[in-house]
Amino acid sequence: MNPIRVRAPNKFRSLVKVTSLGAITFSAICLYKGNEKFYESVFMPFVRLIPPETAHQLAVFGVKMDLVRPNYQDPETLRTRLLGMTVSNPVGIAAGFDKHGEAVNGLHSIGFGFVEIGSVTPNPQPGNSRPRVFRLNEDKAIVNRYGFNSEGHDVVFERLKKTREESKNRVTLGINLGRNKHSPDAYNDYIQGIKKFSSLADYLVINISSPNTPGLRSMQNKTTLQVLLTEVRKARSSLPSEEQRPILVKIAPDLADEDVLEIVTVVTQKEFAVDGVIVSNTTIDRPSTLKSINAGQLGGLSGAPLNQRTTQLIAKVYKWSEGKIPIIGVGGIFSGQDAYEKILAGASAVQLYTSFIFHGPPVVKRIKQELNQLLKENGFKSVEEAVGKGNDRFL
Repeated sequence: MNPIRVRAPNKFRSLVKVTSLGAITFSAICLYKGNEKFYESVFMPFVRLIPPETAHQLAVFGVKMDLVRPNYQDPETLRTRLLGMTVSNPVGIAAGFDKHGEAVNGLHSIGFGFVEIGSVTPNPQPGNSRPRVFRLNEDKAIVNRYGFNSEGHDVVFERLKKTREESKNRVTLGINLGRNKHSPDAYNDYIQGIKKFSSLADYLVINISSPNTPGLRSMQNKTTLQVLLTEVRKARSSLPSEEQRPILVKIAPDLADEDVLEIVTVVTQKEFAVDGVIVSNTTIDRPSTLKSINAGQLGGLSGAPLNQRTTQLIAKVYKWSEGKIPIIGVGGIFSGQDAYEKILAGASAVQLYTSFIFHGPPVVKRIKQELNQLLKENGFKSVEEAVGKGNDRFL
């Protein structure tokens, strides 16, 4: 006997199609406009079902395709000066999200005031083996041990050059420079980066604080740092004046106070002076408060557990440098209050990473709105007025 086929009435099938199309359209609109409730209740829980590195790659692709465009105009209160440049707001994306310079314009469209890509190494390298990224959902944190996976200077340069040529709006761009794992001359890796990217970048970062490249953090010691900065400054001086960009150093949060003071002393001396410090990179420490089963994974920890530590470190760098060197604060910023506290401690601007991974594009708009409100409530007409005004509170 032939099986009996039961076909749904045409009206029912049509209703299903219309409903499905409506749901897809509604979801697409919510994603594009950055609807925070939709992201929090539907989209981000779904994303967390995807392996972390795959989710990261999909996120970069989505931003690259400019699939998110929140409707928010930065208020005048948030407009600020950073490294001699004016940005519409002091909230940037930290290096590590867009490692290869693929999504610069999309990140700007989402609402970041400035974009930092990288780390970029002179030669292509795959980084460490997978899995190398782990979510700590209960702790609002991430552990990564990427190991400077990079497409190399040449590929990233050509991509950024094309982006610059095709962009209608100029994005304030920082390029984070790293060294190859098996480089015979670490100093030269950074010199190459300065010479390669100065024509494209608005500022350049010397990353000597990632915990995932053997021996890298030892470059933070006084003697090595002095040699490195001497060579880097010499490389910059060899370029045409219009290509001599601000240079920043990114430091680790695991340094002892005496080591931090030593670094501050070096980077503020005339012969070694840099234009700013990024405080800070990920930590190899594992606070006892961590709850996630992934807490024991090797690599650098980022996210909420770093918030207080990095704010205190910003306050120390600001005090010991007497507020003479710009600081970009990064580490555990999930709210406008977090950003505001880092500014009060001494940061001229801040960067997000982990909160962006956990909450998606709407977190950028929310942090800016909350920061703007806090500045107004406390009588500050601009970000610059607030920098360092609460420094003593965090020491």
